[in-house]
Amino acid sequence: METYDALLASITPTSGATRTILDPATGAAVGQAPVHTVADLEAAIAAATAAQPAWAGLGHDARSAALLKAADAVERSAEELARLLSREQGKPLNGPNARFEVGACAAWLRVAATTPLEPETVVDDGETRAELHYRPIGVVGAIGPWNWPMMITVWQLAPALRMGNAVVVKPSEYTPLSVLALAKVLNEELPEGLLTVVSGGRDVGEALAGHPGIGKIMFTGSTATGKAIIKSSADTVKRLTLELGGNDAGIVLPDADPKAIAEGLFWGAFINTGQTCAAVKRLYVHTDIYDAVCEELTAVAAAMPMGNGLDEANVLGPLQNKAQYDIVARLVDAAKASGARVLLGGNPDTDRTGHFYPTTLIADIDNNNPLVTEEQFGPALPIIRYSTVDEAVANANALDVGLGASVWSSDPAAARTVAARLEAGTVWINKHGAVDPRIPFGGAKQSGYGLEFGVEGLKALGVPQVING
Repeated sequence: METYDALLASITPTSGATRTILDPATGAAVGQAPVHTVADLEAAIAAATAAQPAWAGLGHDARSAALLKAADAVERSAEELARLLSREQGKPLNGPNARFEVGACAAWLRVAATTPLEPETVVDDGETRAELHYRPIGVVGAIGPWNWPMMITVWQLAPALRMGNAVVVKPSEYTPLSVLALAKVLNEELPEGLLTVVSGGRDVGEALAGHPGIGKIMFTGSTATGKAIIKSSADTVKRLTLELGGNDAGIVLPDADPKAIAEGLFWGAFINTGQTCAAVKRLYVHTDIYDAVCEELTAVAAAMPMGNGLDEANVLGPLQNKAQYDIVARLVDAAKASGARVLLGGNPDTDRTGHFYPTTLIADIDNNNPLVTEEQFGPALPIIRYSTVDEAVANANALDVGLGASVWSSDPAAARTVAARLEAGTVWINKHGAVDPRIPFGGAKQSGYGLEFGVEGLKALGVPQVING
């Protein structure tokens, strides 16, 4: 275990171009990130290509043992990693935030390491015997986002490594330090060259997506960037797993208990200050309990402290960057201008240091308002009234994205009936966004394709091979 200062120093470049990373809560410098080039990417891919065959040759048991040791390394440096994450991304240490994210990194590594994956006998009738195996792809490119930079990187690299691949990671330009530090810790237990972080700009991401030495791209981010990756991968027929934008709907049925579900609704929408792909972005509430849900949710939201993430009292932080702050402000202003009712927030202090946008709840809003139809990706939730379940389902399915959704009810069977009608990769009952490393996760429609987590996630990082005979 290193001290925070030692960990930061270990990833600070001693030569080459650098970029200062600023704390979104204070504007203070967090550290210096390298500005890697396409030449650096080429070197990383070459090293990964050289290291991969020996790693693949170790077999599942030895690779799993190394990943379990890597999880131990994460836990040894957990507090230092969480502090760096809080300073760079803005999320508080406390609550379902920085410490939670670092803990999830260790958990996902362990599940990826210990999930059984045996060859499958698909036919054995006495005359024909056919087995389905999964072989390593080679070198996997992992392109991650700025909202959960460590955790989503582990979602990408853990199954890739378990399946015998090497990995080259391209982090977001907003949060490179967190990913560099995570890789430094992981590499304490991994062979040299197997895992490399290339902290560059768009040119590096584009080169990674189109590189002939990369066999698969794992990408989490915007739908627009995902479409560009699809195009750039075509010439090399790369495999892709894409987890793209979402605008998740939550539907509250008329039999739900407003007080009982209020805290779950809050965290379903506002985890990581709303900067989560699979968070409730639009909430549909039946007219019979609409006012009660608004009242209970407002009470919960008003009690959640927002501020500098290093203050243990806070559970909400700033938006990670000014561009995202401006999107949230624009959409809330449009909602206010339309005559929608502000239950809480909507009144940012423009003189305050940091990208803080107050927790905002907007009621009596039209379903076609931009705050409903566009993904706000921040702490502002529109609450839409509905009269019939058919109306709520139609509105929930009306958009061209479908990452997650949720149904809230006192009757789980009734909720599951509604859930089956929703066009989303995952539909939660009486919760939202509760991902589990054992349970497959992926999007529908323009929220992407491919599955992560569990056995299906492991298979997605291998090449299927049938041995017939």
